[in-house]
Amino acid sequence: MIKDIAFTGYPVSDMKRARSFYEGILGLVPSGEFGPVTDESQFIEYSIGTNTLSLGKMDEWKPSKDGPMVALEVENFEEAVKKLKEHNVPFVTELMHFPNCSMVVVNDFEGNSISIHHKKS
Repeated sequence: MIKDIAFTGYPVSDMKRARSFYEGILGLVPSGEFGPVTDESQFIEYSIGTNTLSLGKMDEWKPSKDGPMVALEVENFEEAVKKLKEHNVPFVTELMHFPNCSMVVVNDFEGNSISIHHKKS
């Protein structure tokens, strides 16, 4: 029986470039690095609330805009969108506003889709 999600994993081809997006733009703080850290294989995790986002670089695992997507909850939606635009992050969708939330889908610098999300009170 499945009881929880252990982590969400995203493949990357350039760990330095990926970290510049997730740490430099989104402001995530690494919670762990593991595995054989070489040019061919690298892994890093970010604890977010009770969940974990993991980035992995392996020859067998390639980034794709058609792969999975995680929605990251932000405190200030307008500020987050402004920062993404300032850093020329590619937008997949226009801003979407719904009765219960606002969101946008962007591509990280590796080409993976990621949603920036804000629940309304």
